[in-house]
Amino acid sequence: MEAVKTVFLMALLTILLVWVGGIFGGKTGMIIALLFAGVMNFVSYFYSDKLVLRHYHAVEVGPKEAPGLYAIVERLSKKAGIPMPKVYIIPEEVPNAFATGRNPEHAAVAVTEGLLNLLNEEEVEAVLAHELSHVKHYDILIGTVAATIAGAIAMLANMMQFAAFFGGGRDDNRPNPIIMLIMSILLPIAAAIIQMAVSRSREYMADEGAAKITGHPEWLQSALIKLEEYNRRGMLPEATPETAHMFIINPFTGKNINFATLFSTHPSTEDRVRRLEELKKEMFV
Repeated sequence: MEAVKTVFLMALLTILLVWVGGIFGGKTGMIIALLFAGVMNFVSYFYSDKLVLRHYHAVEVGPKEAPGLYAIVERLSKKAGIPMPKVYIIPEEVPNAFATGRNPEHAAVAVTEGLLNLLNEEEVEAVLAHELSHVKHYDILIGTVAATIAGAIAMLANMMQFAAFFGGGRDDNRPNPIIMLIMSILLPIAAAIIQMAVSRSREYMADEGAAKITGHPEWLQSALIKLEEYNRRGMLPEATPETAHMFIINPFTGKNINFATLFSTHPSTEDRVRRLEELKKEMFV
């Protein structure tokens, strides 16, 4: 169901881009914006893993430095049928984790020291299974494509805003400047909402994937509850909105942001736990 929803949302983003391009700049304006955003995201796609790991001061570890953690990732990778990713530990007490890399052959998983201290071994395994599920389903690629389209829409919206004030666009059938100004504000918001919905759908899929890899949905339920409670008390230092979607728990959980639910990159933990409970019943019938 979530896979179908993702396809629908991605198609909706694409249609929105085509529609905006047709209104303002015709095919030329749409192609220029898409190409520019595509180049930016292409660079991000190939180098963002190194940048984000460096940003959070992640340290690569092997079987000697972290034998227990490495063994869990190695075991889960075999179960998931993907190559062994690189393993990193982030020297930070706020518990969280993320996966990065452009495909399963170039993947990495990172966990904070706080996560290893807070969770028991079964819960750590569930979190890592969730991250490996992201890797297996190419969620980073999907997120990059969604960001490319949303970025192109935002660029076209900026062009529309400029044209509304100073003129421009097509002379034969250019919309009213007031309408263009309103659209330049609303369209990026609509694109952001769709992009966030794509991210939330992938989180549900990764939760389900983790439950099936470990065979124990209750492990992830317990881990999510603990992580949610801790992150409500303290925010991950150096967390950025651009990388929030990567983490298993939104690092801004404890921050009071207007429209937090609408623009959140993650479903509510309560809803994730509820879905895992339903999955548990199905698995053990």
